[in-house]
Amino acid sequence: MKKDKTTSEQEWQQTLTPAEYYVLREKGTERPFTGEYNDFYEKGTYHCAGCGQKLFDSDTKFDSHCGWPSFDKAIEGSVIFTEDLSHGMKRVEVTCSNCNGHLGHIFPDGPAETTGMRYCMNSISLKFKREE
Repeated sequence: MKKDKTTSEQEWQQTLTPAEYYVLREKGTERPFTGEYNDFYEKGTYHCAGCGQKLFDSDTKFDSHCGWPSFDKAIEGSVIFTEDLSHGMKRVEVTCSNCNGHLGHIFPDGPAETTGMRYCMNSISLKFKREE
């Protein structure tokens, strides 16, 4: 099955785990310091757990001490930014440009020596592929 913006919610429920569905489709958040990729620094690429689209290169990952995997740059065209006013906060949501899966949020408190941005992502919304 091709997974993209045309995939129905019923199809997503059949292909994702309940935890993946909660984060990717219902815009949930995993608990801090619990995700598989929080303290993970191997060479490779991070892909959308929903559709497989490449999102981040491992050389853009950094330790922000926030409890979630953080990146300072996404692969061009791989993500969409949307204003998020939920939970009484003003934030910018980051979603996959291919399937609209919720990945996390972006904040302007990343490394000043690079982009200055922090893509704060949910581990469960990502799949890592090692560099060959």
